[in-house]
Amino acid sequence: MIGMSNGLETLCGQAYGAEQYGRLGVQTYRAMVTLTAVSIPISLLWVFMGKLLTLIGQDPVISHEAGRYIMWLIPALFAYAVSQPLTKFLQSQSLIIPMLWSSMATLLLHIPVCWLLVFKTSLGYIGAALAISVSYWLNVFMLVAYIGCSNSCKETFSRPTLDAFSGVGVFMRLALPSALMLCFEWWSFEVIILLSGLLPNPELQTSVLSTCMTTITLMYTIAYGIGAAGSTRVSNELGAGNPEGARLAVRVVMSIAVTEAVLITGALLASQHILGYAYSSDKEVVDYVNAMVPFICISVAADSLQGVLSGIARGCGSQHLGAYVNLGSFYLFGIPMSLLLGFVLKMGGKGLWMGISCGSIMQFLLLSGIVFFSNWQKMSDNARESVFGGTPAEKEPLMSDVTGAA
Repeated sequence: MIGMSNGLETLCGQAYGAEQYGRLGVQTYRAMVTLTAVSIPISLLWVFMGKLLTLIGQDPVISHEAGRYIMWLIPALFAYAVSQPLTKFLQSQSLIIPMLWSSMATLLLHIPVCWLLVFKTSLGYIGAALAISVSYWLNVFMLVAYIGCSNSCKETFSRPTLDAFSGVGVFMRLALPSALMLCFEWWSFEVIILLSGLLPNPELQTSVLSTCMTTITLMYTIAYGIGAAGSTRVSNELGAGNPEGARLAVRVVMSIAVTEAVLITGALLASQHILGYAYSSDKEVVDYVNAMVPFICISVAADSLQGVLSGIARGCGSQHLGAYVNLGSFYLFGIPMSLLLGFVLKMGGKGLWMGISCGSIMQFLLLSGIVFFSNWQKMSDNARESVFGGTPAEKEPLMSDVTGAA
């Protein structure tokens, strides 16, 4: 859902920059329709998840309970299909504060609702799933209320029309590569966690690498936010026909990314001897996590930079190139390096993590080449043509040209 909705960063961002405000609402409705349709087969898969887990050899009792839990998350799935396009709609207009307040209100209400449903009813863990669904839909209602009442959205959001059901292919040509960009990257880390189970002392290895992944995921949210801001500024400037403004936005956001990477890695190194205690009280796990901190810092630094570059690529409409980059970086380079270091050279969990970190570094280098050697004038021309050319159902998304000089 997150990956597919990222296609709106290009479509809505460039339309807003070109002052074609009516297109933002059409593209947002189109994304809602598409993501809701995608949610249907996913929800059917979730209905049978308990049986599927049993079929692949998981504990029958745990599989049954996991299946019950995920079934009650289905309403949250459909809420996400609506909320993600709404957030991209607001993001493309730089309306960030309303989303912040909505998220904070949702969080503050989620905590007591979850506590009540889990501990004050007979629902137990099912109450947690219901609380998530309630919170997600509450967030949707608050976003819709703001959009409907705010003067900031009067020109950009209109009533639904049949245009939302036409031109879905235009959205999908950006949505699918956007989803693949995200999936290729995060699936590769899941592969590393699975591979850690094949090492000697798999309980320790899996626990430590899961902790490493939790840490970089937490840190990546900062880079993702900066990248989203960069995507908005770049797409707005390209849609406005201002290539120099887009180039300047790239320089500014990358400066912020470098600063963020230095601060975060410095903080992690400073807490090297205590970080493990944030996750476990087991001395063996704590010592292993502390020894992994330098390697975590390498991953965090690479992720901080590539996360922002990925946002810039989305703003340019280069998701298809980003998908190829992530496929090659992690599956043709990173995972093979992990296998070599972890198993052949017998470096264990450190080797697995070093290998996937090499994939992140390769990803950063390739994305840097794509962004910094792009022909910004041609991308701006293509953006304007995609916004203004053709009928609403025929307008093509920007497919950036990277063959020119910076």
